[in-house]
Amino acid sequence: MLRLRLLILLNILLTTCVFAQQKSGIISKEDFVFLEGITKAVLDASRIKPGQELPAPFGKNNTGETLVRPGGRDTYPSFWIRDYAMSLETGFISKAEQQHMLMLTASTQCDQTWITKGGSMVPFGSIADHIRVDDSKPIYFPGTYDYEGQGTNEFGTFPAYCDQFYFIHMADFYIKQTGEWAVLSKEINGIRLIDRLEIAFKTLPARSDNEIVYTTDAFRGVDFGFRDAIAITGDLSYTSILKYRAANQLSAIFTKLKNKSKAAQYKDIAVKIKTALPMFLDKNGMLLASNARSGQPDVWATAFAIYLNVLDGENTLKAARHLDETYKNGKLAHKGSIRHIIHGEDFDQTTAWQTGIAAKNTYQNGAYWGTPTGWVANAIAKVNKESATKLIKEYVDELRENDFRKGSNFSAPYECFYPGGYTRGPVYLTTVSCPYIVLRSF
Repeated sequence: MLRLRLLILLNILLTTCVFAQQKSGIISKEDFVFLEGITKAVLDASRIKPGQELPAPFGKNNTGETLVRPGGRDTYPSFWIRDYAMSLETGFISKAEQQHMLMLTASTQCDQTWITKGGSMVPFGSIADHIRVDDSKPIYFPGTYDYEGQGTNEFGTFPAYCDQFYFIHMADFYIKQTGEWAVLSKEINGIRLIDRLEIAFKTLPARSDNEIVYTTDAFRGVDFGFRDAIAITGDLSYTSILKYRAANQLSAIFTKLKNKSKAAQYKDIAVKIKTALPMFLDKNGMLLASNARSGQPDVWATAFAIYLNVLDGENTLKAARHLDETYKNGKLAHKGSIRHIIHGEDFDQTTAWQTGIAAKNTYQNGAYWGTPTGWVANAIAKVNKESATKLIKEYVDELRENDFRKGSNFSAPYECFYPGGYTRGPVYLTTVSCPYIVLRSF
Protein backbone atom coordinates (compact mmCIF):
# COMPACT_ATOMS: atom_id res chain seq x y z
CA MET A 1 0.00 0.00 0.00
CA LEU A 2 2.84 2.38 0.90
CA ARG A 3 4.55 1.62 -2.38
CA LEU A 4 1.33 2.37 -4.28
CA ARG A 5 0.96 5.71 -2.50
CA LEU A 6 4.55 6.63 -3.30
CA LEU A 7 4.01 5.79 -6.97
CA ILE A 8 0.86 7.93 -7.05
CA LEU A 9 2.70 10.82 -5.39
CA LEU A 10 5.60 10.50 -7.82
CA ASN A 11 3.20 10.55 -10.75
CA ILE A 12 1.54 13.72 -9.42
CA LEU A 13 4.93 15.40 -8.99
CA LEU A 14 6.04 14.46 -12.52
CA THR A 15 2.76 15.67 -14.01
CA THR A 16 3.07 18.95 -12.11
CA CYS A 17 6.64 19.45 -13.37
CA VAL A 18 5.63 18.78 -16.98
CA PHE A 19 2.69 21.16 -16.68
CA ALA A 20 4.90 23.86 -15.17
CA GLN A 21 7.45 23.40 -17.95
CA GLN A 22 4.80 23.74 -20.66
CA LYS A 23 3.15 26.68 -18.90
CA SER A 24 6.43 28.60 -18.74
CA GLY A 25 7.11 28.16 -22.46
CA ILE A 26 6.47 30.68 -25.24
CA ILE A 27 5.06 28.28 -27.82
CA SER A 28 2.04 26.00 -27.53
CA LYS A 29 2.43 22.26 -28.01
CA GLU A 30 0.24 22.41 -31.14
CA ASP A 31 2.31 25.19 -32.69
CA PHE A 32 5.56 23.45 -31.81
CA VAL A 33 4.44 20.23 -33.48
CA PHE A 34 3.51 22.26 -36.58
CA LEU A 35 6.88 24.05 -36.57
CA GLU A 36 8.73 20.78 -36.21
CA GLY A 37 6.80 19.29 -39.12
CA ILE A 38 7.35 22.18 -41.49
CA THR A 39 11.04 22.36 -40.55
CA LYS A 40 11.49 18.70 -41.47
CA ALA A 41 9.58 19.25 -44.71
CA VAL A 42 11.66 22.27 -45.72
CA LEU A 43 14.89 20.46 -44.88
CA ASP A 44 13.82 17.52 -47.01
CA ALA A 45 12.94 19.89 -49.87
CA SER A 46 16.39 21.45 -49.48
CA ARG A 47 18.27 18.19 -49.93
CA ILE A 48 20.08 17.66 -53.24
CA LYS A 49 20.38 13.94 -53.71
CA PRO A 50 23.36 12.38 -55.55
CA GLY A 51 22.80 12.82 -59.27
CA GLN A 52 19.84 15.15 -58.76
CA GLU A 53 19.53 17.72 -61.54
CA LEU A 54 19.26 21.39 -60.63
CA PRO A 55 17.77 24.07 -62.89
CA ALA A 56 20.00 25.01 -65.84
CA PRO A 57 22.84 25.92 -65.91
CA PHE A 58 23.76 24.54 -62.50
CA GLY A 59 23.99 20.86 -63.47
CA LYS A 60 23.51 17.92 -61.16
CA ASN A 61 24.94 16.89 -57.82
CA ASN A 62 28.16 15.11 -58.73
CA THR A 63 29.65 15.11 -55.20
CA GLY A 64 28.53 11.53 -54.59
CA GLU A 65 26.37 12.21 -51.52
CA THR A 66 23.51 14.41 -50.37
CA LEU A 67 23.95 18.16 -49.99
CA VAL A 68 21.70 20.67 -48.23
CA ARG A 69 21.05 23.97 -49.97
CA PRO A 70 19.43 27.06 -48.38
CA GLY A 71 15.90 26.06 -49.38
CA GLY A 72 13.55 24.19 -51.68
CA ARG A 73 12.16 24.85 -55.17
CA ASP A 74 14.56 27.15 -57.05
CA THR A 75 16.25 28.66 -53.99
CA TYR A 76 20.03 29.12 -54.24
CA PRO A 77 21.27 26.17 -56.35
CA SER A 78 24.54 25.46 -54.52
CA PHE A 79 25.73 24.15 -51.17
CA TRP A 80 25.94 27.11 -48.77
CA ILE A 81 28.12 26.40 -45.73
CA ARG A 82 26.47 29.05 -43.58
CA ASP A 83 22.81 28.12 -44.03
CA TYR A 84 23.58 24.44 -43.57
CA ALA A 85 25.62 25.01 -40.41
CA MET A 86 22.88 27.21 -38.94
CA SER A 87 20.42 24.32 -39.35
CA LEU A 88 22.54 21.51 -37.87
CA GLU A 89 21.12 21.69 -34.35
CA THR A 90 17.66 20.72 -35.57
CA GLY A 91 18.96 17.16 -35.29
CA PHE A 92 17.37 16.29 -38.65
CA ILE A 93 20.60 15.85 -40.64
CA SER A 94 22.05 12.35 -40.62
CA LYS A 95 25.56 11.36 -39.64
CA ALA A 96 26.41 10.34 -43.22
CA GLU A 97 25.11 13.65 -44.60
CA GLN A 98 27.05 15.62 -42.03
CA GLN A 99 30.28 13.77 -42.68
CA HIS A 100 30.04 14.32 -46.42
CA MET A 101 29.40 18.06 -46.16
CA LEU A 102 32.10 18.50 -43.52
CA MET A 103 34.69 16.74 -45.69
CA LEU A 104 33.59 18.64 -48.81
CA THR A 105 33.96 21.93 -46.98
CA ALA A 106 37.39 20.95 -45.66
CA SER A 107 38.54 19.82 -49.09
CA THR A 108 37.69 23.20 -50.62
CA GLN A 109 39.44 25.25 -47.94
CA CYS A 110 41.98 27.47 -49.67
CA ASP A 111 45.42 25.83 -49.49
CA GLN A 112 47.23 28.56 -51.42
CA THR A 113 46.60 32.31 -51.31
CA TRP A 114 45.50 33.67 -54.70
CA ILE A 115 44.05 36.79 -56.30
CA THR A 116 40.88 36.57 -58.39
CA LYS A 117 40.34 38.16 -61.79
CA GLY A 118 37.98 40.52 -60.03
CA GLY A 119 40.89 41.84 -57.99
CA SER A 120 40.10 40.22 -54.63
CA MET A 121 42.35 38.08 -52.47
CA VAL A 122 41.55 34.57 -51.25
CA PRO A 123 43.89 34.02 -48.29
CA PHE A 124 45.26 30.66 -47.22
CA GLY A 125 42.75 29.03 -44.89
CA SER A 126 39.63 30.65 -46.35
CA ILE A 127 36.37 28.70 -46.27
CA ALA A 128 34.00 28.92 -49.22
CA ASP A 129 30.82 30.99 -49.07
CA HIS A 130 29.19 28.29 -51.21
CA ILE A 131 30.26 25.29 -53.29
CA ARG A 132 29.01 24.38 -56.75
CA VAL A 133 27.34 20.98 -56.89
CA ASP A 134 28.37 19.94 -60.40
CA ASP A 135 32.15 20.37 -60.10
CA SER A 136 32.67 21.06 -56.34
CA LYS A 137 34.43 24.34 -57.07
CA PRO A 138 34.44 26.73 -54.11
CA ILE A 139 33.01 30.22 -54.48
CA TYR A 140 34.54 32.27 -51.68
CA PHE A 141 32.58 35.46 -52.33
CA PRO A 142 28.84 36.17 -52.26
CA GLY A 143 26.89 37.29 -55.29
CA THR A 144 28.18 34.93 -57.96
CA TYR A 145 28.55 31.32 -59.09
CA ASP A 146 31.52 32.17 -61.36
CA TYR A 147 34.73 30.57 -60.08
CA GLU A 148 37.05 32.56 -62.34
CA GLY A 149 35.21 35.87 -62.07
CA GLN A 150 34.42 35.81 -58.34
CA GLY A 151 35.55 38.49 -55.93
CA THR A 152 34.53 41.97 -56.99
CA ASN A 153 34.38 45.08 -54.82
CA GLU A 154 30.56 45.00 -54.70
CA PHE A 155 30.63 42.00 -52.33
CA GLY A 156 33.99 42.65 -50.71
CA THR A 157 37.59 41.96 -51.64
CA PHE A 158 38.07 39.40 -48.86
CA PRO A 159 35.97 36.19 -48.57
CA ALA A 160 32.88 36.34 -46.36
CA TYR A 161 34.04 36.27 -42.74
CA CYS A 162 31.41 34.13 -41.05
CA ASP A 163 32.10 30.86 -42.87
CA GLN A 164 35.43 30.33 -41.09
CA PHE A 165 33.57 29.93 -37.82
CA TYR A 166 30.62 27.99 -39.24
CA PHE A 167 33.15 25.42 -40.49
CA ILE A 168 34.32 24.97 -36.89
CA HIS A 169 30.69 24.72 -35.77
CA MET A 170 30.09 21.94 -38.32
CA ALA A 171 33.03 19.91 -37.03
CA ASP A 172 32.18 20.51 -33.38
CA PHE A 173 28.58 19.42 -33.83
CA TYR A 174 29.56 16.32 -35.79
CA ILE A 175 32.05 14.96 -33.28
CA LYS A 176 29.86 15.72 -30.28
CA GLN A 177 26.80 14.11 -31.86
CA THR A 178 28.58 11.04 -33.25
CA GLY A 179 31.45 10.60 -30.79
CA GLU A 180 33.83 10.12 -33.73
CA TRP A 181 36.74 12.14 -32.40
CA ALA A 182 39.11 10.28 -34.70
CA VAL A 183 37.79 12.33 -37.61
CA LEU A 184 39.90 15.23 -36.30
CA SER A 185 43.03 13.31 -37.30
CA LYS A 186 41.76 12.57 -40.80
CA GLU A 187 43.92 14.15 -43.50
CA ILE A 188 42.21 16.12 -46.24
CA ASN A 189 44.62 17.00 -49.05
CA GLY A 190 47.50 16.34 -46.66
CA ILE A 191 46.27 18.49 -43.78
CA ARG A 192 44.53 17.07 -40.70
CA LEU A 193 41.01 18.28 -40.01
CA ILE A 194 41.97 19.62 -36.58
CA ASP A 195 44.72 21.69 -38.19
CA ARG A 196 42.29 22.97 -40.81
CA LEU A 197 39.96 24.15 -38.04
CA GLU A 198 42.76 26.12 -36.40
CA ILE A 199 43.86 27.59 -39.73
CA ALA A 200 40.30 28.72 -40.46
CA PHE A 201 40.03 30.29 -37.02
CA LYS A 202 43.18 32.35 -37.58
CA THR A 203 42.47 33.50 -41.15
CA LEU A 204 40.58 36.69 -40.33
CA PRO A 205 42.13 39.97 -39.18
CA ALA A 206 41.61 40.62 -35.47
CA ARG A 207 42.66 43.23 -32.93
CA SER A 208 45.70 42.06 -30.99
CA ASP A 209 44.46 43.35 -27.64
CA ASN A 210 40.91 41.98 -27.54
CA GLU A 211 40.53 39.50 -30.47
CA ILE A 212 37.66 41.49 -32.01
CA VAL A 213 37.38 40.84 -35.76
CA TYR A 214 37.61 43.87 -38.05
CA THR A 215 37.58 44.90 -41.70
CA THR A 216 38.35 48.06 -43.68
CA ASP A 217 36.95 49.91 -46.68
CA ALA A 218 40.12 49.19 -48.63
CA PHE A 219 40.09 45.45 -47.88
CA ARG A 220 36.52 44.63 -46.94
CA GLY A 221 35.03 41.25 -46.10
CA VAL A 222 31.31 40.63 -45.54
CA ASP A 223 30.77 40.23 -41.80
CA PHE A 224 27.82 37.80 -42.03
CA GLY A 225 26.21 36.42 -45.17
CA PHE A 226 22.71 37.45 -44.16
CA ARG A 227 23.75 41.03 -44.96
CA ASP A 228 26.23 40.46 -47.77
CA ALA A 229 24.46 43.18 -49.78
CA ILE A 230 25.37 45.66 -47.04
CA ALA A 231 28.79 47.30 -46.60
CA ILE A 232 29.79 47.16 -42.92
CA THR A 233 33.32 48.15 -41.88
CA GLY A 234 35.41 48.65 -38.76
CA ASP A 235 35.35 46.41 -35.71
CA LEU A 236 32.55 43.88 -36.22
CA SER A 237 30.17 42.64 -33.53
CA TYR A 238 28.39 39.75 -35.28
CA THR A 239 31.53 38.05 -36.60
CA SER A 240 33.17 38.49 -33.22
CA ILE A 241 30.22 36.71 -31.58
CA LEU A 242 30.72 33.81 -33.99
CA LYS A 243 34.42 33.84 -33.14
CA TYR A 244 33.54 33.73 -29.43
CA ARG A 245 31.49 30.57 -29.97
CA ALA A 246 34.17 28.99 -32.16
CA ALA A 247 36.85 29.74 -29.56
CA ASN A 248 34.83 27.98 -26.88
CA GLN A 249 34.24 25.05 -29.22
CA LEU A 250 37.96 24.70 -29.99
CA SER A 251 38.76 24.99 -26.28
CA ALA A 252 36.37 22.13 -25.54
CA ILE A 253 37.83 20.05 -28.37
CA PHE A 254 41.39 20.50 -27.15
CA THR A 255 40.31 19.74 -23.59
CA LYS A 256 38.94 16.42 -24.86
CA LEU A 257 42.22 15.84 -26.73
CA LYS A 258 44.09 16.55 -23.45
CA ASN A 259 45.94 19.52 -24.92
CA LYS A 260 45.69 21.84 -21.94
CA SER A 261 47.79 24.58 -23.49
CA LYS A 262 45.61 25.03 -26.57
CA ALA A 263 42.43 24.59 -24.57
CA ALA A 264 43.51 27.46 -22.35
CA GLN A 265 44.58 29.55 -25.35
CA TYR A 266 41.16 29.39 -27.00
CA LYS A 267 39.32 29.87 -23.71
CA ASP A 268 41.35 33.04 -23.19
CA ILE A 269 40.31 34.31 -26.63
CA ALA A 270 36.64 33.71 -25.78
CA VAL A 271 37.00 35.58 -22.50
CA LYS A 272 38.68 38.53 -24.23
CA ILE A 273 35.87 38.79 -26.78
CA LYS A 274 33.14 38.58 -24.15
CA THR A 275 34.89 41.25 -22.10
CA ALA A 276 35.32 43.53 -25.12
CA LEU A 277 31.87 43.11 -26.69
CA PRO A 278 30.21 45.86 -24.57
CA MET A 279 32.30 48.36 -26.58
CA PHE A 280 29.51 48.04 -29.19
CA LEU A 281 26.61 48.84 -26.83
CA ASP A 282 24.44 51.89 -27.45
CA LYS A 283 22.22 53.76 -25.00
CA ASN A 284 19.42 51.19 -25.40
CA GLY A 285 21.64 48.20 -24.75
CA MET A 286 21.76 47.26 -28.43
CA LEU A 287 24.96 46.08 -30.07
CA LEU A 288 26.08 48.25 -32.96
CA ALA A 289 26.97 46.26 -36.07
CA SER A 290 30.37 47.97 -36.13
CA ASN A 291 32.18 51.09 -35.03
CA ALA A 292 32.49 52.50 -38.55
CA ARG A 293 30.38 52.30 -41.74
CA SER A 294 26.85 50.95 -41.17
CA GLY A 295 27.59 50.93 -37.45
CA GLN A 296 23.94 50.95 -36.42
CA PRO A 297 21.95 49.17 -33.69
CA ASP A 298 21.89 45.57 -34.91
CA VAL A 299 18.86 43.49 -33.89
CA TRP A 300 20.30 40.20 -35.11
CA ALA A 301 23.69 40.62 -33.40
CA THR A 302 22.08 41.73 -30.14
CA ALA A 303 19.57 38.89 -29.97
CA PHE A 304 22.15 36.29 -31.03
CA ALA A 305 24.59 37.51 -28.36
CA ILE A 306 21.89 37.18 -25.72
CA TYR A 307 21.04 33.68 -26.97
CA LEU A 308 24.69 32.60 -26.66
CA ASN A 309 25.05 34.31 -23.26
CA VAL A 310 27.80 36.59 -24.54
CA LEU A 311 25.81 39.49 -23.13
CA ASP A 312 24.57 39.01 -19.62
CA GLY A 313 23.29 40.78 -16.53
CA GLU A 314 21.95 44.29 -16.92
CA ASN A 315 23.24 44.50 -20.50
CA THR A 316 20.92 41.66 -21.48
CA LEU A 317 17.93 43.09 -19.64
CA LYS A 318 18.40 46.58 -21.10
CA ALA A 319 18.50 45.24 -24.65
CA ALA A 320 15.58 42.90 -23.95
CA ARG A 321 13.46 45.80 -22.69
CA HIS A 322 14.23 47.81 -25.82
CA LEU A 323 13.35 44.88 -28.09
CA ASP A 324 10.12 44.36 -26.16
CA GLU A 325 9.16 48.02 -26.35
CA THR A 326 9.86 48.29 -30.08
CA TYR A 327 7.98 45.04 -30.68
CA LYS A 328 4.93 46.37 -28.83
CA ASN A 329 4.96 49.65 -30.77
CA GLY A 330 5.24 47.88 -34.14
CA LYS A 331 8.77 48.94 -35.10
CA LEU A 332 10.56 45.62 -34.77
CA ALA A 333 8.45 42.85 -36.29
CA HIS A 334 5.77 42.08 -38.88
CA LYS A 335 3.81 38.81 -38.76
CA GLY A 336 6.44 37.40 -36.43
CA SER A 337 9.43 38.17 -38.64
CA ILE A 338 12.20 40.58 -37.71
CA ARG A 339 13.94 43.53 -39.32
CA HIS A 340 17.74 43.91 -39.20
CA ILE A 341 17.28 47.53 -38.10
CA ILE A 342 14.39 48.73 -35.92
CA HIS A 343 12.12 51.26 -37.65
CA GLY A 344 13.12 54.67 -36.37
CA GLU A 345 16.78 53.63 -36.16
CA ASP A 346 17.34 53.58 -39.94
CA PHE A 347 20.36 55.47 -41.23
CA ASP A 348 18.12 58.00 -42.99
CA GLN A 349 14.88 58.28 -44.97
CA THR A 350 16.36 56.50 -48.00
CA THR A 351 18.04 53.46 -46.48
CA ALA A 352 17.94 51.25 -43.39
CA TRP A 353 21.67 50.49 -43.37
CA GLN A 354 24.12 53.26 -44.22
CA THR A 355 25.46 51.54 -47.35
CA GLY A 356 23.93 48.73 -49.37
CA ILE A 357 22.94 47.63 -52.86
CA ALA A 358 19.34 46.71 -51.99
CA ALA A 359 16.53 49.27 -52.00
CA LYS A 360 15.12 50.32 -48.64
CA ASN A 361 12.61 47.86 -47.16
CA THR A 362 13.70 45.06 -49.49
CA TYR A 363 15.96 42.07 -48.88
CA GLN A 364 18.63 42.79 -46.24
CA ASN A 365 17.94 46.52 -46.18
CA GLY A 366 14.75 46.60 -44.16
CA ALA A 367 12.65 43.55 -45.06
CA TYR A 368 11.42 41.20 -42.33
CA TRP A 369 13.11 37.84 -41.76
CA GLY A 370 12.04 34.77 -39.78
CA THR A 371 15.61 33.51 -39.25
CA PRO A 372 16.26 35.55 -36.06
CA THR A 373 12.73 35.28 -34.62
CA GLY A 374 13.73 32.62 -32.07
CA TRP A 375 16.72 34.64 -30.86
CA VAL A 376 14.56 37.75 -30.49
CA ALA A 377 11.76 35.88 -28.71
CA ASN A 378 14.32 34.36 -26.33
CA ALA A 379 15.60 37.86 -25.52
CA ILE A 380 12.16 39.40 -25.04
CA ALA A 381 11.07 36.47 -22.84
CA LYS A 382 13.64 37.56 -20.27
CA VAL A 383 11.52 40.63 -19.51
CA ASN A 384 8.07 39.89 -20.96
CA LYS A 385 6.95 36.33 -21.72
CA GLU A 386 3.58 37.57 -22.91
CA SER A 387 5.23 39.58 -25.70
CA ALA A 388 7.52 36.69 -26.61
CA THR A 389 4.57 34.30 -26.79
CA LYS A 390 2.64 36.72 -28.98
CA LEU A 391 5.61 37.16 -31.32
CA ILE A 392 5.97 33.40 -31.76
CA LYS A 393 2.23 32.97 -32.31
CA GLU A 394 2.30 35.58 -35.09
CA TYR A 395 5.33 33.86 -36.63
CA VAL A 396 3.65 30.42 -36.66
CA ASP A 397 0.33 31.85 -37.90
CA GLU A 398 2.07 33.32 -40.95
CA LEU A 399 3.73 29.96 -41.67
CA ARG A 400 0.37 28.20 -41.42
CA GLU A 401 -1.31 30.73 -43.70
CA ASN A 402 1.26 30.42 -46.49
CA ASP A 403 2.58 26.89 -45.87
CA PHE A 404 4.25 25.68 -49.10
CA ARG A 405 2.82 22.20 -48.56
CA LYS A 406 -0.62 23.54 -49.55
CA GLY A 407 0.45 23.76 -53.21
CA SER A 408 2.36 25.78 -55.79
CA ASN A 409 0.54 29.03 -54.95
CA PHE A 410 1.95 28.94 -51.41
CA SER A 411 5.61 29.60 -50.59
CA ALA A 412 6.20 29.95 -46.83
CA PRO A 413 8.62 29.90 -45.20
CA TYR A 414 9.82 32.92 -47.15
CA GLU A 415 13.38 34.15 -46.93
CA CYS A 416 12.00 37.62 -46.18
CA PHE A 417 9.01 39.87 -46.90
CA TYR A 418 7.63 43.36 -46.41
CA PRO A 419 4.06 44.70 -46.14
CA GLY A 420 2.54 45.51 -49.51
CA GLY A 421 3.35 42.27 -51.31
CA TYR A 422 7.16 42.11 -51.41
CA THR A 423 8.48 38.57 -50.87
CA ARG A 424 11.78 36.85 -51.60
CA GLY A 425 13.01 33.27 -51.45
CA PRO A 426 10.33 30.54 -51.22
CA VAL A 427 10.69 27.52 -48.92
CA TYR A 428 13.67 28.98 -47.06
CA LEU A 429 15.37 26.73 -44.52
CA THR A 430 16.80 28.98 -41.78
CA THR A 431 13.45 30.79 -41.52
CA VAL A 432 12.18 27.69 -39.72
CA SER A 433 15.32 25.82 -38.62
CA CYS A 434 16.82 28.64 -36.53
CA PRO A 435 13.61 29.41 -34.56
CA TYR A 436 12.95 25.68 -34.15
CA ILE A 437 16.40 25.19 -32.60
CA VAL A 438 15.72 27.94 -30.06
CA LEU A 439 12.13 26.95 -29.28
CA ARG A 440 13.04 23.34 -28.53
CA SER A 441 14.49 24.59 -25.25
CA PHE A 442 11.30 26.32 -24.12
